[in-house]
Amino acid sequence: MACDLTLGRLEPCKDSLGGIKALYFENFAADDTITYDVTNTDEITDIQVAATGAITVYKYDVKGDNSNLEQNINSSRDNGTTFFEQIINATLKKLDVATHKELKLMAHGRTRVFVHTNNGDAFCVGVEFGAEVTGGTVVTGSALGDLSGYTIVLTAQEKTPANFLQGATAADPFAGLTTAPTVVEGT
Repeated sequence: MACDLTLGRLEPCKDSLGGIKALYFENFAADDTITYDVTNTDEITDIQVAATGAITVYKYDVKGDNSNLEQNINSSRDNGTTFFEQIINATLKKLDVATHKELKLMAHGRTRVFVHTNNGDAFCVGVEFGAEVTGGTVVTGSALGDLSGYTIVLTAQEKTPANFLQGATAADPFAGLTTAPTVVEGT
């Protein structure tokens, strides 16, 4: 395998935004038959289940300044290994029974998470091995202006950084995919 660089990078314009608009969770099963068509540009062009076609994702809005995606590069010269740790920190405002139940299920299982950013980009976290809840809190807050809600940390360890979804837009993270998932929104 060639490990030689192929591109340089110029200083980009200052037109980028930080933060996440929404997270889309997909149930992960080790024996599922999900097909991710990743092009030679490392973009995901299609997501589907071989037996049934489209997948179902569950949308969680995370507006505000308290949610992010961070990816750590872990590389060992001695072991000859490299992997990428993908970490999502999310804040969900307001406590409610339905979210309590869903977070319990999420903490017991594994998911794939599609991260839709304020730039209109979208990434898939846990594409091959899934993402797991590794921490979080359920808080009432102390003062009237404190968070009453949830914080959740999801972690994935993958061979590559979280792949971009081809053709994502500010309005639709799945706009450029051949097979768009069915999106279940909250009430």
